[in-house]
Amino acid sequence: MTQQTPIRRVALTLAADGVPVLPLRGKVPFGNCRYCAGNACGGRPNMKNAGPCQCPAPCHAWAAATTDPDTIASPAWAAAWRRAASVAYHPAGAGLTVVDLDNPDAIAWAHASLPATRTLRTTRGEHWIYQGVMPSANAVRPGVDIKSLMAYARWLGNGTGAIAPLPAVVRSLAVKEPSHARRAPQTLTVPLRGREGECRHRAPAYLDRGIAMAVQRITEARSAIHATVYRTFLAVLSTHGRCGCLTDAHVARLFTAAQAKGESPRHCTDAWTNARTALGM
Repeated sequence: MTQQTPIRRVALTLAADGVPVLPLRGKVPFGNCRYCAGNACGGRPNMKNAGPCQCPAPCHAWAAATTDPDTIASPAWAAAWRRAASVAYHPAGAGLTVVDLDNPDAIAWAHASLPATRTLRTTRGEHWIYQGVMPSANAVRPGVDIKSLMAYARWLGNGTGAIAPLPAVVRSLAVKEPSHARRAPQTLTVPLRGREGECRHRAPAYLDRGIAMAVQRITEARSAIHATVYRTFLAVLSTHGRCGCLTDAHVARLFTAAQAKGESPRHCTDAWTNARTALGM
């Protein structure tokens, strides 16, 4: 039986509450193993470069975060936990956004500009935790980073105060100035052709298998349903969404699976919209 480290016990407790976790060496994740170096494996299914990676090690930084207790307690993760300095988590996977305030000036700005919420002390400043998901962004203001989608944050404890809903003022921090060039909107029902002909995702077996796997993932979820639905939508869009191969019928299959697990139509629409926003679509 593998000996439990205190850090891993914290990770298992968080995972049981639906918070996807990963080990940190110092303040950064462990590097990819030799099989995944340079993203040769294709990446995790919920990364931009989606692929079939099934690496059992805690590779791929934030995308390795998991709530699966068997993975967290597995021999493949054991060496990382023994060397880990702390636990990290994927905020968006838990439905959260972290406003990382790195100095006293940033903290003073937050007190003057943001609604009160759960607060945690860091080495140099504070983390303000909000309920809601948004794109991550660094240096949105002097000493202020946003950590949510496709990012990780160190677990610093439960903090103090109730978690408030994500306010518009925080969402606006990550909004970039629009380009003067107008981009035509992409529709999911019209295939887009590249320089090498019709997208390979048009192969029915490839696309249908991807949708079937996504439906299965949602259907088999036993906890953290909101997070599972969002991550599944993100994975589908990252693989199939940029070339117009998805149709309304495919999206309907995903929404039907999510609603069968108790998600409302509005939650499905919000998760789909948030996933597209995260991928810049």
